[in-house]
Amino acid sequence: MTIAAPEHDVHDSGEQQVRRRELAAFLRSRRERVTPEQVGLPRGPRRRTPGLRREEVAQLSAVGVTWYTWIEQARAAHVSAQVLDAVARALLMDPAERAHLFALARAADPRTEAECTVAARSAVKIVERLAPYPASLQNARYDILHANRPFAQVFGDPAELPPADRNCLWLLTTSARWQRDFLDRDEMLRDLIAKYRAGMAEHMAEPVWKQRLDRLLAVSEEFRELWERHEVAPMSPHVKRYRHPVVGLIRLEHRTMWLAPQAPAQRVVAYVPADEESEERLERLAELAGEQGTA
Repeated sequence: MTIAAPEHDVHDSGEQQVRRRELAAFLRSRRERVTPEQVGLPRGPRRRTPGLRREEVAQLSAVGVTWYTWIEQARAAHVSAQVLDAVARALLMDPAERAHLFALARAADPRTEAECTVAARSAVKIVERLAPYPASLQNARYDILHANRPFAQVFGDPAELPPADRNCLWLLTTSARWQRDFLDRDEMLRDLIAKYRAGMAEHMAEPVWKQRLDRLLAVSEEFRELWERHEVAPMSPHVKRYRHPVVGLIRLEHRTMWLAPQAPAQRVVAYVPADEESEERLERLAELAGEQGTA
C-alpha cells in the first residue's frame, strides 16, 4: 500500500517551516552520532552510513519508517509527543537535547521529570545575595526550590516542610500561617490560581502539572470554586501586606526575574519593601537573626 505524503497547510507560517527544517536537521545530526553498538544493533560489514540508518531509528522507536523519513525531510507538519518521546529514547538524547527536541516541535514533554526541580548553584547565590530582602527561587509551577533566610523569617522556612508542600499555591490554599499573616491572602489566591491556569496552558501534557492541580482540587472546596471560574492573569509586579508577629506590618512589592526563556523555566522572586517603614522592619528582622546567631 502506498501512503500519500502529508500536505502542508497553505497557511503554514515561515516560522513553522523553519521549525520543521530545524527539527529535521537536529534529528539527522543526533542519528549520525549514535553507533549501532550503543543501541545493541550489529554494525555489519557493508555499512556506509555514519551512525544509525533511518529504518533503524524507526525500528527502535516503533515508528513507521515512512513517517520517520517524512520527519527528517521536514515534511511532517505535526509530530505527536508520543513519537518525539520514543525517538528521543531511541537516539539516547540527554535532558538538554530532549528539551530542545520538544521545543522545536512545540510539544509538551509527557515525562513527569521533564521540568527540573533542582536549584542551580548560581541561582541560589543570587537568592542569597538579595538579603535582607526576602527572596526565593521558583519554577513555573510555583514550587519553592530555594529560599533565603529573610524569606524564612517572614513567610516560614520551606525547608521545614515536606517537598510536596513547598509550593506557593499549596501554602496559600492550606497553610494556617499564610492565611493568618497574609492580609491580602484571598486576593493573592485568586490571582495565583489565574496565573497557574494561564501557565498550565503550555504544559497540559505534563503529568506533574495535573498532579499538582488534582491534589489541590481534592483538599480545598475554595480552590475548586476559584478554579471553575476559568480566570487567567499575567505575571505583574504588585504590593502585598504581611503581618509579622514580631515586627508588625510589612508591605512588599513582588519582583520577578526569569533566569532563562526556555524550559526548565526558573525565576527569582524578590520581595522589595514598598516603603521606608517596611524596609526598617526587614532590617530589624535581620538584626534579630544576627543576635540569635551569636547567642
